[in-house]
Amino acid sequence: MRIQLLLSVAALLLVSASASAHALTTDELVAKNLDARGGLDKIHAIKTLKLEGKMRLGGQFELTFVEYKKAPGSVRNEATIQSLTQIQAWDGRNAWQISPFQGRRDPEKMSGDDAKSLADDAAIGGQLADWQAQGSKLEYLGTEDIDGTEAHKLKVTRKNGDIEYVYLDPDYYLEIRTISDQIVRGTHVQTVTDYGDYEQIDGVYFPFSISSSTKGAGPFGKQQLTVEKAVANAAMDDTIFAFPATAGAGHATEGAKP
Repeated sequence: MRIQLLLSVAALLLVSASASAHALTTDELVAKNLDARGGLDKIHAIKTLKLEGKMRLGGQFELTFVEYKKAPGSVRNEATIQSLTQIQAWDGRNAWQISPFQGRRDPEKMSGDDAKSLADDAAIGGQLADWQAQGSKLEYLGTEDIDGTEAHKLKVTRKNGDIEYVYLDPDYYLEIRTISDQIVRGTHVQTVTDYGDYEQIDGVYFPFSISSSTKGAGPFGKQQLTVEKAVANAAMDDTIFAFPATAGAGHATEGAKP
């Protein structure tokens, strides 16, 4: 009887270990994340995305922000305070900005290093959807404690060499934190971003609360984004992402092109 019991327990442990190992593969974790967000088909169905809300910098200044994204990889961010609007945009090949807070009101090209964070954030589906098509490499690193949660940890190595660690909630498989490591002008830059308040946009879950902190950047390296309005698949002209043909370009306008 004792031998049978021990054999039964051993068999159960082997089955459980096998099931756990299977459940913790990289491909299955990504699949669970995409299913939790609404499914890859629904993610692909979103061709443009516009987010509006508030941005708080360093816990002191509150700005209004608007973000425009268009598949396959264009993004434009606007942050406004006291009638001054800072713009940063990436059209899939080049990045540019208007920085009135630094006294520069004309559009200027951004260096490759400065454009990295824009390029990395451009995909509507995020870093896990279509990661292979984006030229990224994925590696599962087990679990790690994130504020009391044993989150699944994925290492994403992007085509440009940037590394991002993605932490998935063990119950819902949604992103709760990312840590990005970049080399910008020869300096290592690490940014920790926490995600929460997920809400659906056209059947796909997106975080409506995004808090980030860049190490060594001082008080203004911390920002809190709160999304108040989101619209998917609105008409959005390609020109709002491209470097302006004339100086003094202001707020983006959505045009007739889908």
